[in-house]
Amino acid sequence: MRSLFLGIPELAEPPSVAVVIDVMRAYTVAAWAFARGAEEIVLAGSSDEALALKARHPDWVALKDGAPAPGFDTVNSPALLRTYDLGGRTVVQKTTAGTVGALAVREASLVLCAGFVVAEATARLLRARGCDSVTFVVTGEDGRADEDLACAQYIARRAAGAETDPAGFLDRAAASRAAAELAQGVRRGAHPDDVALCLELDRFPFAMVATEADSLMVLRPYTAPSPADETFD
Repeated sequence: MRSLFLGIPELAEPPSVAVVIDVMRAYTVAAWAFARGAEEIVLAGSSDEALALKARHPDWVALKDGAPAPGFDTVNSPALLRTYDLGGRTVVQKTTAGTVGALAVREASLVLCAGFVVAEATARLLRARGCDSVTFVVTGEDGRADEDLACAQYIARRAAGAETDPAGFLDRAAASRAAAELAQGVRRGAHPDDVALCLELDRFPFAMVATEADSLMVLRPYTAPSPADETFD
């Protein structure tokens, strides 16, 4: 499997297969939302779009980066979301980098969104699809965020079938700028447990697949094949 690692500004054309990485915190939050019962997550391109969707669908749960804001139900924190009952609900998510990255590759034939919490399930799905080339979109810091790059490199190795010690990749993420800013309270809307939750390897057994529906980019959980069921080209 050929792997490319690109920042959002480096995406010159739609890739065939894209894995959008946002460890801290968009796709850790998304995974927690599904674990708390959410049916789907609509990835909004702007705060105004998220609020407009919320206005049309008052029962949807809207969340964003940063401090709490009028019109939004909560913020982009896995620790705060883990107590939410989202059974059967639709979530609208707008973040600085993660949702932007997914929308940038919406024309790809397969779009996965991931963090460490769904790393192995994501790798299994890539293996099962027999993907020859995968573009990993490193969303943070215009492609320089080491927590996202470390996660992308780890998933790429696992998708290629390589036995890989995750410790070094997790250590890089723990030492990243994003982790430090969250731990120090620099980023608003953060909880002290956020970093630890973002570094929980394979916490959840599903991958997350984004597809277009009614002009919206919608993320849903996808149960990846078990190792015994995988097929290879």
